[in-house]
Amino acid sequence: MLTIDSLRAYGANVNEGLTRCMNNESFYLMLVGKSLEDRNFEKLREAMAAGNTTAAFDAAHALKGSTGNLALTPIYEPICQLTELLRGKSEAVNADALVDRIMEQLEKAKQL
Repeated sequence: MLTIDSLRAYGANVNEGLTRCMNNESFYLMLVGKSLEDRNFEKLREAMAAGNTTAAFDAAHALKGSTGNLALTPIYEPICQLTELLRGKSEAVNADALVDRIMEQLEKAKQL
C-alpha cells in the first residue's frame, strides 16, 4: 500500500511533494498514485523503441513536470537526464539505459 513512509523509503522527497500539496497527505498520495499510471510512461517507451525522438521528448517532458512536482526523485532524476538528451537531439548511447532505469523505478514505485 502506498504510504508516506513507503515513499520516503523509496527515495521520494516527501516533504517537498507534500508542501506542493498544502501538506494534505491523502491528496499527495492520490496524485502520486495517478502519476504512476500516467500514459506518458508507455508513450515514452513506444517512442524510444520507434526512434521517434520528438514524441519521446514530449512524453519525457510531461513526466518531468509531474514527477518533479510530486518529488518522485528516483524517477525524476533519470527523466531529467533523458529530457535533456532528447532536447539536444543527441545520439547518446545511454538514452536506452535511462529509459530502462525510468521503467525500473516506475515498477518499484508501483510495488509500494
